[in-house]
Amino acid sequence: MFNPDIFRSYDVRGVVPDEFDPAEAYHIGRAYVEYTQADRVVVARDMRQSGDEIEAELVRGLTEAGADVVKIGQSTSPMFYFSVHYLKVDGGLMVTASHNPGKYNGIKMTRKEAIPIGGDSGLYDIRDLAKKRQWQEVAEKGNVSEDTSIKKAYLDMACEDGLAEGLKIVADAGNGMSGLLLNDVFKRIGGEVVPLYWELDGSFPNHEANPLEEKNMRDLHTAVKENGADLGVAFDGDADRVFFGTEQGVTVPGDITTALIAQRVLAQQTGATILYDLRSSRATKEAIEAAGGKAVMSKVGHSNIKKQMRETGAVFAGELSGHFYFTPWYAESGLLALMAIIKTLKKDGKPLSQIVEPLLRYVKTPEINFEVADKAGAMNRIKERFSDADILELDGVSISYPEWWANVRASNTEPLLRLNMEANTPQLLAEKRAEIEELIKE
Repeated sequence: MFNPDIFRSYDVRGVVPDEFDPAEAYHIGRAYVEYTQADRVVVARDMRQSGDEIEAELVRGLTEAGADVVKIGQSTSPMFYFSVHYLKVDGGLMVTASHNPGKYNGIKMTRKEAIPIGGDSGLYDIRDLAKKRQWQEVAEKGNVSEDTSIKKAYLDMACEDGLAEGLKIVADAGNGMSGLLLNDVFKRIGGEVVPLYWELDGSFPNHEANPLEEKNMRDLHTAVKENGADLGVAFDGDADRVFFGTEQGVTVPGDITTALIAQRVLAQQTGATILYDLRSSRATKEAIEAAGGKAVMSKVGHSNIKKQMRETGAVFAGELSGHFYFTPWYAESGLLALMAIIKTLKKDGKPLSQIVEPLLRYVKTPEINFEVADKAGAMNRIKERFSDADILELDGVSISYPEWWANVRASNTEPLLRLNMEANTPQLLAEKRAEIEELIKE
């Protein structure tokens, strides 16, 4: 039964089978080929229990629409994006629900060169075709082949032999797809590794594979302190998000990680353009510019960032949510982010907590969600109240003063407003936060 609600802003996603019936994957495959006119595509999946059935129906739909399918089997999302670029195919589809709990599954879609297909760039057109169920006659069905070369090619690209020698690292896969790669990664880069939850298990028995939530970082931080490790690293379910922890067991915010990686990139590419999402600390922009880079603010969301990277010629981009984007295929790679952080530790020769400390000079809120029926009205009240600020409407409403700033943006899928703020002092942050929250709740 067709369910339009599974077609989100960036992908297809829903609870299986209540919201996302695996049989629907057949029609999505047919619609994808009819919309993109792709002749040859990559198909991958993560370790979720419903993945095999969804993948089979998806492949059936793709081939009956006339496309040839190259199956690469279980994969991280970054490895999948890399494969679309590496194999020079017309696009790709990956069966995954990213960091969502195990009862969910979904499909991420791209064009050639791993260009994402989102709501405003074709996904809603694919939805409308899937709803009609009116499939064109196809003269010849597509063929299915398998390619087992991608894992080695991806690791060859990402890993430097012996890079981590002398370091002890705790790596938490959260029973997600990074567990497919981490054993081979550490054989290559060396060092001492303490594995946490590397077994692939789509039921996520230990904790949700979502390091954006601090509760899912607790086991990592405990293991780092108990083992006297230099670094902690945690991946989400499909390994397109990654977060790091200091030797003291403290999570490094995603925007601060952006600053650290940007500094490493700019050491090799002086003057390059770096994107940072608009929720990032001012310290991120300042660090990019101090390293000789051109800092450019971006909207939130991977499809927005990847598009802007291509338009601006950016060589790296980072998001508060733990997505870090690299060229030449303009996509996430948690492994490349890990390599950059290890290089920072080796070069500076100091604990990560000391490296990070100067970048934590401002005070920030976490992202705060508010249930609001009239989202536009709330944002208009904020603009009117702070009309003397520098106002930017790149993504929601950003108001900026020399001593503090705030961004309020609407959720694409829920009646929520999301607030991010930063100030020079805790007292000023508390004062302005109360003021903005009152305007939102009116």
